[in-house]
Amino acid sequence: MSAGLYEEDQFLSIVRWPVPDGEEKPRAICTPCRNIAYENPKMVVGCLIEHDNKILLCKRNIQPSHGLWTLPAGYMEIGESAAEQARPWGGRAVPPPRAPKTLGPPKSKYIHETGPAAEGAIRETWEEANAQVEILSPFAQLDIPLIGQNGVGHPLFGRVLCYLSALFAFMTYVIFLAKLKRPHFAPGPESSECMLFALEDIPFDSLAFSSMLVTLNLYKEDKKTGRPKFHYGIINKRPGTSPSEIREYTLDSHMRC
Repeated sequence: MSAGLYEEDQFLSIVRWPVPDGEEKPRAICTPCRNIAYENPKMVVGCLIEHDNKILLCKRNIQPSHGLWTLPAGYMEIGESAAEQARPWGGRAVPPPRAPKTLGPPKSKYIHETGPAAEGAIRETWEEANAQVEILSPFAQLDIPLIGQNGVGHPLFGRVLCYLSALFAFMTYVIFLAKLKRPHFAPGPESSECMLFALEDIPFDSLAFSSMLVTLNLYKEDKKTGRPKFHYGIINKRPGTSPSEIREYTLDSHMRC
């Protein structure tokens, strides 16, 4: 038995699935420390940025999907507040000396007018594309079962969470329509290139994720009708396909308003 399979067997041997007091469904409980491993959704936030009738995309400089195109987006981080996500210096604990005011949005305005998800999208856009944006409206919420990342806390419990998240994780994408506050952008550490694309030039065959394919297709449909909408849907990957097969999905429960 390989070390990986042995560890997996050890994890499963300490996990129990009772129905805790006050709850209605079985939960994964780590028997040594009695912590409950809740399978909660992970939230990814990002911006669909319009400028001169074009869309800003970033080419990923990291795995997964290295070298493929995506909207600037990323995980909302545990412990972040709206104020922290609005930091123009990219969410670090302290600002650099004499951080110029032009590096990011005034905190007070955006904290009160948007909220944590929108502020996270602004932060991710700054980190990945060095672009200052103004949020226009929410555009899409896309729920995606069976993908995610997890694992913190008690040493053993954290490893159990990591294992369980690979089996039962769930992700929610929240994408906002936005515009550039000034015509400047440049690749951040996680991007190798940033570029504005006209709708007819979007590299649909080189997109990183199913969520990006769905978002951009919905945006194209809205542009054709001339009526922007808010979209909700569930992206279900077809059984037996991998995340890299971005066209192997169904968009279920699609609502627009």
